[in-house]
Amino acid sequence: MFTGIVEEIGAVTAVEDSGDGVRVTVRAPQAVSDAAHGDSISVSGVCLTVVDRGEDWFTADVMRQTLAMSTLDGVSAGRAVNLERATQAHGRLGGHIVQGHIDGTGAVLEVRPGDQWRVLRIGLTAELAPLVVDKGSIAVDGVSLTVSDVSAPDASDAWFEVSLIPETLEATTLGARTPGDRVNLETDILARHVRRLLAFAPDSAASAAPAPLEGGSR
Repeated sequence: MFTGIVEEIGAVTAVEDSGDGVRVTVRAPQAVSDAAHGDSISVSGVCLTVVDRGEDWFTADVMRQTLAMSTLDGVSAGRAVNLERATQAHGRLGGHIVQGHIDGTGAVLEVRPGDQWRVLRIGLTAELAPLVVDKGSIAVDGVSLTVSDVSAPDASDAWFEVSLIPETLEATTLGARTPGDRVNLETDILARHVRRLLAFAPDSAASAAPAPLEGGSR
């Protein structure tokens, strides 16, 4: 479990084909400072498991499904990545609950610079659009962000916007994003659970309402 507060920007140093996936090595001095075999590290929002490590690097296996769902598909040496170690139970939850389970990717549609802020507009698939709400939380490349605007429900092309402060621009890879770039998206876990519940019981709200007692009183 993660919080979406990036600890450092690392870099992929090697990618090895493993048949049904790839094995990646990432330079991550801070992330491996107390990491052990089997620990989880978020790599641009993707939860990976440490299978080997050195003084300033770790190696993880990425299965085919993860590659298909995320921007790790086609990853090569030299790519900068956001890194976060799994949160400790006694630590502060500075962002929001992030699982590292990517819902899919989106494309940066627009970057609007300001004096201090920078706004990113990111495209959404029709499947993910209902899970993103104005002022709600979303993880973009593993960064916990607040949605600052969303497209209308009947829009032909869904999108959302996030406003990035200077600290986020400097401390994460989002500061280098330009139109056309793909980013990993993880929607809020509560929204995903609600959608699943409604899929099984679309009329649950009506059926859950208590029946009125005779005489109109309780």
